[in-house]
Amino acid sequence: MKKMIDILASKRLPNNGSWIGAGFILFLFILISSCKVGQRYERPEFNEISDEFYVKDSVLNDSLARTTISRDSLMMSQIPWKEFIEDSILTALIDTALVNNIDLQKAMRNIDIGEEYLAQSRANFLPSVNATPLGFRREYYSENYNNYGSNRARRNHGENPPTSLYTERLEYSSALQSNWELDIWGKLRWKKEAARAAFMKSQEFKKAVQTELIAEVASTYYNLIMLRSQVEVAQKNYALNDSTYNIVKLQYDAGETTSLALRQTKSQQLKAKSLIPQLEREYIVQENKLNRLLGRSPRNIELNSDFDEVQFQSKYNMGVPIKLIQNRPDVAMAEYELMRKNANAGVAEALKYPSLTIDAGLGLNSLDFGNLIDPLSSAFALLNGSIFQPIFNNRKLKTNYRVALSEREIAQLEFKDNLIRAVEDVSNSLTRLNKLTEEYKIAQERIEVTQRGLKDAAFLFKGGFANYLEVITAQSDALESELNEINAKRQILIANIELYRSLGGGWQ
Repeated sequence: MKKMIDILASKRLPNNGSWIGAGFILFLFILISSCKVGQRYERPEFNEISDEFYVKDSVLNDSLARTTISRDSLMMSQIPWKEFIEDSILTALIDTALVNNIDLQKAMRNIDIGEEYLAQSRANFLPSVNATPLGFRREYYSENYNNYGSNRARRNHGENPPTSLYTERLEYSSALQSNWELDIWGKLRWKKEAARAAFMKSQEFKKAVQTELIAEVASTYYNLIMLRSQVEVAQKNYALNDSTYNIVKLQYDAGETTSLALRQTKSQQLKAKSLIPQLEREYIVQENKLNRLLGRSPRNIELNSDFDEVQFQSKYNMGVPIKLIQNRPDVAMAEYELMRKNANAGVAEALKYPSLTIDAGLGLNSLDFGNLIDPLSSAFALLNGSIFQPIFNNRKLKTNYRVALSEREIAQLEFKDNLIRAVEDVSNSLTRLNKLTEEYKIAQERIEVTQRGLKDAAFLFKGGFANYLEVITAQSDALESELNEINAKRQILIANIELYRSLGGGWQ
């Protein structure tokens, strides 16, 4: 900027006053636009972030997971959530949550607040104008006041003014006042940049709330389906235990078995029965949780879906880790926070330099109210310019600037940490889905084995070739395997949702 000033100073300007004024305005405009201090934001490079998601021995092609990784298919995070979740009941519940959820509504209000602050930052570039439609000023002074104004004039005209509380000044006025700070060092522009970053961050926060909400509604929905299925299994198992108990009781009455067998069979029957209210209790808890996510008080939720009916998109690819900056709202929030801190550093640096303000006023003033409306005799105008340079608070301004630089470095580290955690989430979700698929296959095999064992035990028991303990063990093992298989299904469904969320899907 100093070089530019020297060049302009060496030029000879024409003598014409209008050219001088125009040249001065042009010079002032160039001066203001070229003196912006601070560091322009550039996204930092993270060499530590790999080009691919790390998943050891991952092959996700299970029929239940319905996941096929293909380079030519659509990136998972770009799939709208209504196309990813192909369950009409679940999508209807999510639609309700997106309208009524309280946390999401609060996030939308935060967006409104950020938009207001952004509009306010834009208005800082304009002059402030204030109006005084009618002003009245009258000052009273004591005898000891060294007056040289209106009171002395009264004496010169032969009047005898009072010695105390006499009127020294009387004025009627009506005026417009204006104040304008020229943004020489870019302070106002950096404030606008900070407000814009805060506004964009609030939008990303709303997206983050939405993605979390969709994932939470889906997970709770799958929990309800799981619990309903487990209740059905528990009821079926209780009926089977009840049948076994009746057979043992008949044997006991016939003297073919002992009272110990009867008591142990009864105990197993009651154990199976107690599982039903436990599952029903947890079902109500999950149902109430889902109602709260939907923004309403507890009520019954009708479920018509089954695990086998749940479907997801059949083909997609993961994308690359660096894409998480655009896809993940929490990562984008961290970057906008870095932008805001960078803008705050620019503001702190600009405050160290002089500020230029222009004050102007235009209006009417008169000692006589009757003459106030006469523009020829009562009009006045004023124009003031001032340069403010901080001196004694320079240490404070330096401290604020250095603190702002440190806060910017912290924000950059947090941005990097958010990106690393996002990549970690994706890798964990991929691994979880892969291993859960393996677990589910094992659970299916176990069900086949336990069901055959249950049939064999019942057949042998009726034929007298197996005792009641073998039957009880077979029934308990079959119950556990069925409950485990249902839970494995639920975890795979939730893992699909978590993978979708971790890649940044759900806000489209």
